[in-house]
Amino acid sequence: MFLFLTVVQAIVAAALVGVILMQRSEGGGLGVGGSPSGMLSARGAADFLTRSTKWLAVAFVVLSIALAAVAVETTGSDAIESTLDRTVAPAAPADPLGPATTGEGAPAGDDPLADVAE
Repeated sequence: MFLFLTVVQAIVAAALVGVILMQRSEGGGLGVGGSPSGMLSARGAADFLTRSTKWLAVAFVVLSIALAAVAVETTGSDAIESTLDRTVAPAAPADPLGPATTGEGAPAGDDPLADVAE
């Protein structure tokens, strides 16, 4: 259902972009020739494009709300997690400088500061 609504949403969005781009910025519509009172006159095309833009926009908003409702239902989680799970151990307790900085079993000859102190 979600995939079907997503495909329909994409088709409506593409049609909406196409209809908007066909309109003139002055509101003249396509401006194609024909009879002055016909559907494809400048005024008839503008009315048709205006109406189709309105209904495509309504369909886009309704589909967006429907997709949001379907997405909420498919997640299945009503509660919001507000705490962090701190029981997870770190991946690797890495000491980048090795045992010489922690003092754990460092050989006596490997201390670089021993020469400076003398």
